[in-house]
Amino acid sequence: SAFFGTALTTHLTQLGVRSLIVCGESTSGCVRASVVDAYSHGFHVAIAEEACFDRSPISHKVNLFDMHHKYADVLGTEEIVTELDRRAAEAT
Repeated sequence: SAFFGTALTTHLTQLGVRSLIVCGESTSGCVRASVVDAYSHGFHVAIAEEACFDRSPISHKVNLFDMHHKYADVLGTEEIVTELDRRAAEAT
């Protein structure tokens, strides 16, 4: 997990971050651990589906399915970028 043994939670909290977009390598390992920890710390979590992978395609798919139903929104990268653009336009 990106949170284990680090000051990540403190930094994100000080910055006022409430939501995270997660991507990375091993969907069933590091990505999953980081998502569960982020959720446990009260962050809203989105996972960029095409920006994660695992050794096995089935392990990747099963873990995305499970995390989507428990801890995070699994979204396509294009959908995430569109939403970020929309929010940026609203802020201006």
